[in-house]
Parts: sequence; structure tokens; C-alpha cells
Amino acid sequence: MKQKLALVTGAGRGIGLETARLFLEHNIKTILVDVDEIQLDKAMEELNNELAISFVCDVTDEEKVNELCNKILNEYGTVDILVNNAGIFRCDRGPFCNSISEHWRKKIDCNIYGTLYFTRALINPMIKQKYGSIINLSSITATLGAAGMVDYTLTKGAIKSFTKSLSKEVALNNVRVNCVSPGNIEPDNRYPEMSYMNRSGSYRECAQVIYFLASDEASFVTGEDYVVAGGRKKI
Repeated sequence: MKQKLALVTGAGRGIGLETARLFLEHNIKTILVDVDEIQLDKAMEELNNELAISFVCDVTDEEKVNELCNKILNEYGTVDILVNNAGIFRCDRGPFCNSISEHWRKKIDCNIYGTLYFTRALINPMIKQKYGSIINLSSITATLGAAGMVDYTLTKGAIKSFTKSLSKEVALNNVRVNCVSPGNIEPDNRYPEMSYMNRSGSYRECAQVIYFLASDEASFVTGEDYVVAGGRKKI
């Protein structure tokens, strides 16, 4: 059988790095993409796995994304699993009436356009081979709302809508598109009171849900939003 190939954006740290680690543990060749070359080098050194490949790329740069994806398709073949994890959480936090439009653009460019660019560049080969899994990262805030984070929640709500609509376009081609919405994922357990489980979630716990959706165990799951938030009760 063909060895699967995965690509994870924003893979230099956090959920992206842990997702890449989990894929590698299951012998999936994994491409790590991040804009931060230093952090990406640290991640590769930490993983120390011959199945790991890394590329520096700014997901907001359409031309660079297309160049990278063409290079990957030519050198490694079809990407079977795409995890659109790269994103900006916040540049500031406060009332929308005081927000800065440049900060909106940064979040929209990274959180929305980055996802669109990579998906468009890699989905046609998935359709052709009639196999693929795309996992987009949204947020619990897209469902619950969050005062002081209006622009961020807007971008993550867009990702949920994109996921549901695209899943319907490609379902007959056996390409699955799902969404994961983390909430209160904090490695140092800073806000345990925000979850009914009275603790924060780990990067690993979020990555495990992403891995499930990427795997054939989820072969009849598409267009869904999986919330990983411990029954989060407030923002």
C-alpha cells in the first residue's frame, strides 16, 4: 500500500507540532510547514524522524503557497491528509469599537486565506485519486462567541462554514473535510475553571482528535465540527 503523506501548517509548535508528532508515530510521512524558520528547526530537531520533512512558508502569501504545493506534489506525490492549523489567535484584545483594522487583516489573511490557499492547491489530486482528508482548525469561540475577540471569532466562524460547504462539494470523490474547534487548550493549565472538567486540555488531546479525523477510522465522517474543549462553559 502507498504510504500516506500528510501536511500540517503552523507545525512549529503547539497543536500543529503535536499533530505532526502523532502522524509520525503512526508512520505517516509528514510535511511540517511554518513561517518561523527557527521554531521549525527546533521542531524538526525535537522530532528527529526520517519521515518528517519541513518547509518554511508564509501561508498568507498566495504565490509562495502555490510554489510550495507544486514542489511537494512534484517531489512527493499527492498529499493525502491536510491539516490547516496555522492561525493568529490575537494581536490585541478589547472592545470592537477600539479595534485596529490592520489587526483584522492579519487574522483574516492567516486564518481564512491561508486555509483557502493550501486547500485549493492540494485538493485536486485528492479528488483525482478519490481519497483525501482535510482537517481545518476553528475554535469554540466561533460557536459561543467571545467579547473582545470579535475579529478572531469571525475568522473561525468562516472556517466552520467553509468546512461544511466544501465537504458537500467533494463527498462523492471520497474526500472528507472536517473541522476541529479547540477551547481552553493550555499546556500549563492556566484556566481550569473554564471547563466543566475543571482542567485545561493538552495539545496531545487535540491532536488525537485530528488524527482520528485524518484516519480511515473516520471514513464515514465529513462536514462535521469536533469540539475539543472539556465542556467549556465560558469565554
